Amino acid sequence: MPGHSTQSANDPRSEAFIRDGFLRIDNAFSRELAEDARAILWRDTGCNLDDPSTWTKPVVRLGMYPQRPFVEAANTPLLHDAFNLLVGPGRWQPCRSMGTFPVRFPSAEDPGDTGWHIDVSFGLENPDFMSWRANVRSKGRALLMLFLFSDVGENDAPTRIRAGSHADIARLLMPAGEEGVSLGELARNGFAESAARPEVLATGAAGTVYLCHPFLVHSAQPHRGTQPRFMAQPPLLPAQPFDLEAPRKTRCPVEEAIVRAVNGQPGFLENSDDAH
Repeated sequence: MPGHSTQSANDPRSEAFIRDGFLRIDNAFSRELAEDARAILWRDTGCNLDDPSTWTKPVVRLGMYPQRPFVEAANTPLLHDAFNLLVGPGRWQPCRSMGTFPVRFPSAEDPGDTGWHIDVSFGLENPDFMSWRANVRSKGRALLMLFLFSDVGENDAPTRIRAGSHADIARLLMPAGEEGVSLGELARNGFAESAARPEVLATGAAGTVYLCHPFLVHSAQPHRGTQPRFMAQPPLLPAQPFDLEAPRKTRCPVEEAIVRAVNGQPGFLENSDDAH
C-alpha cells in the first residue's frame, strides 16, 4: 500500500495544515494559464468583459472544464508535491478536469449562497444536495481545493474560512461511522460549533491555490469590488480510502488531523498503537 512521504512528518507545512485545516500555495500555476482559462470562462458566462452593464447577476455558475489551461493548472509539480505531502504519494488521483466555477460579479444583490458549510463527498446521486453526505473517513474526497484564476482581494468575494474548524466537524462525524451525516443535518444549527474559530479570507494573486482539509467550514460572500472573481473549487479525489487506524508514522496529515480531533472519544481508535 502506498504511504505518504517521509518528509511529511518533518515539514512545518504539515503541522500548519493539521492545525489550521488549509495550506496556501502561492504561484501554484502561472498567470498565463489563468489568463487562458479566464478567456474560456468569460465566453461561457455570456457576459462582456468590457461592458459591466452585462454583469447582471451576482453569480454565474459554470461546470467542468477539461481544456488544457485547467488541466495544466491542476497538475503543476508544485501542486503534485503538495498533494504528496498532505495526502501521500499514490493516494490521490490526478485532476483531469476543473470545476465547478461560481463566477462572482460586483453586485448589491444577495447571491443567496453565503451560508457556512462543508463540501460533502458521497451520496451525490440524490437530487437533493442537502441529503449529500460526509463521513469521518472523508469517503470520496481527499482535499477541497480553491483555485484562484483571477486576483482576489478582500473586496472581491474571497471565500471565508474558519481556521481549525475541520476538527469540529471531525468530532461531529465520528459517532456516525461509515454512514456519515448529511449536509442538512450538519447545517441544522448553522455550524455553530465552529463559530468561535478565527476567520481567514482566501485572497491572493491569480495562480494561488488553497488546499483545504475536506472538513473545513467555509462560506461564500457578496462581491464588493470592481472586477469579477474567477475561482474553481474542485475536489482532489482519493486513490484509496483514508485509514484512521494506521500507525501514526504512516498517517498523512489529512488523516492525522482527524485522529487528533477525535482521539479519546469512546469507540474510536481505542486500539491505535500510538494515538495521542
